[in-house]
Amino acid sequence: MSTERRAPLDRKRVADTALRLLNEVGLEGLTLRAIAKELDVKAPALYWHFKDKQALLDEMATEMYRRMVADGEPALDTTWQERLLTSGRGLRTALLSYRDGAKVFSGSRFTGTLHAVEMERTLRLFTEAGFTLAQAVRATTTAYMYTLGFVTEEQGVQPLPDERREGYDIEERARLMADFPLSAAAGAEIFEDYGRHFEEGLALVIAGIEALYGVS
Repeated sequence: MSTERRAPLDRKRVADTALRLLNEVGLEGLTLRAIAKELDVKAPALYWHFKDKQALLDEMATEMYRRMVADGEPALDTTWQERLLTSGRGLRTALLSYRDGAKVFSGSRFTGTLHAVEMERTLRLFTEAGFTLAQAVRATTTAYMYTLGFVTEEQGVQPLPDERREGYDIEERARLMADFPLSAAAGAEIFEDYGRHFEEGLALVIAGIEALYGVS
């Protein structure tokens, strides 16, 4: 009989295991049964910690945020434009570290208040720059949702940076759409070079905020 003691089953261990398994099976394959098997426990044991899969996804998103904050450099309070650039880039990098990372994050509710630390700093930076609180919220959430939506579509084509889903061959797409030359040529602008496209899109968001609210 083995005398090796296993780590106690707690919320963090379950979430860590789920995130590791996520990169192997994706969100659709991430079932409580699969996680329980990975942990070598019975599935009902997980319900002591999470009432359902969404509760687990909330904890997974929270753990992803914890890791993102721990890995990132402290944000410097320079300009609101630079804060949006830094935040957007950091979030995209974090989400791309996990298969379906954007889908896990989308719609999830953080289980703690760690995120409020950066949120408070960001809103203060914006309001001190001349935004009303409502404008600051709209500006930051728009940039956040742009990033989340962008990465969701990006991972629909490239689940992980070194993978590409079948059906997204640019040359084959152009051949099939030969009767629509502009749409055919647009394929390379839609499904390639995601890093550059993300930066251009984020710059568009920031320019739009400047133009609409008149805060530079």
